[in-house]
Amino acid sequence: MKTKRIVILTLIIVVFGLICVYSSSHIWALYKYDDSLYYIKRQAIFACIGIVAMFVTSKIDYHLYKKYYKPIILVCFLLLILVLIPGLGVVRGGSRSWFNFGVFALQPSELFKIGMIIFAAVYIEKHYYQMRKLRYSLKLLMVMGLGFLLIMLQPDFGSGVVMACSIVVMIIVSPFPFIYFVFLGVLGVVGIVLMILSAPYRMERILSFLDPFQDPLGSGFQAIQALYAIGPGGLLGVGFDKSIQKHFYLPEPQTDFIFAIVAEEFGFLGGVILIGLYLWLFKTILQVSKNVKDVFGSLLMIGIVAMIGVQTLINLGVVVGLFPVTGVTLPLMSYGGTSLTITLMSIGILINISKSANCVL
Repeated sequence: MKTKRIVILTLIIVVFGLICVYSSSHIWALYKYDDSLYYIKRQAIFACIGIVAMFVTSKIDYHLYKKYYKPIILVCFLLLILVLIPGLGVVRGGSRSWFNFGVFALQPSELFKIGMIIFAAVYIEKHYYQMRKLRYSLKLLMVMGLGFLLIMLQPDFGSGVVMACSIVVMIIVSPFPFIYFVFLGVLGVVGIVLMILSAPYRMERILSFLDPFQDPLGSGFQAIQALYAIGPGGLLGVGFDKSIQKHFYLPEPQTDFIFAIVAEEFGFLGGVILIGLYLWLFKTILQVSKNVKDVFGSLLMIGIVAMIGVQTLINLGVVVGLFPVTGVTLPLMSYGGTSLTITLMSIGILINISKSANCVL
């Protein structure tokens, strides 16, 4: 059954992620915290919490999200606003994107991505045939734009792009005319250019993307070290836990650049297998979405798989040098409790929806 396949593929990626988090982080953890297991212990705890959350959300009727979509999106917006207030929001990596609760931290933008997808699924279902008219689509795009603006104020460009791309994919499968996409695409490009020009650090990232060796010890450092990790991996890799780049060359390799360590230790073949697992997972989810009995459920599945898929694509593109550095993690793999838990919760929602498509566990 396809539902069972979704669960198995998800758990395989999570377990492999735990192995890679340990391998990539234990040297840095020993240096920073005098505990080589610091990161893997925390990630394992959140993996367990996330799996439980996935099981719980798989039992919750997804129609409840449709019933309470307004409170959900309002709470998500409120959290995005509150995190911007000094003293409430905590700055990490230059972004005020977190609430600190002592033993764990919460990133509101991760919750907002799910809340926005639920809102978009309800809105598009209600106005499905009216989506041919630009004014109906603009209402949805304005809500998305407001969320994107609040995320950019943190600033967190990567999360904003993932959220926006997910909603755009959902609009694409509606009757929205293609010519409008061309128009909106031009506006989007202009907006992105203006955002890049408005912040010097973004321009530095673009320049380092075009030529990372122009500033090898500054803005281009991470990109260069990631390539130095991928190169020696060859076909089969240097072997598990034998990475050189994790020895303080690639900064915090357990987060955004974990795929570089995968490629170094498991080689081209290991990287291809991991990407194959993701593609198999996405293909299975999309196949199930075609058989869902209602438009809301189908759109919700498409939105969630788009969110995970776009984030995966951006992360892999950054690591291999196809995209500028964005700070986007690799779903189910990278170290990060909020991201892992929310992603697993989202997959739980997919599992619940798949049951309506007669894909019972």
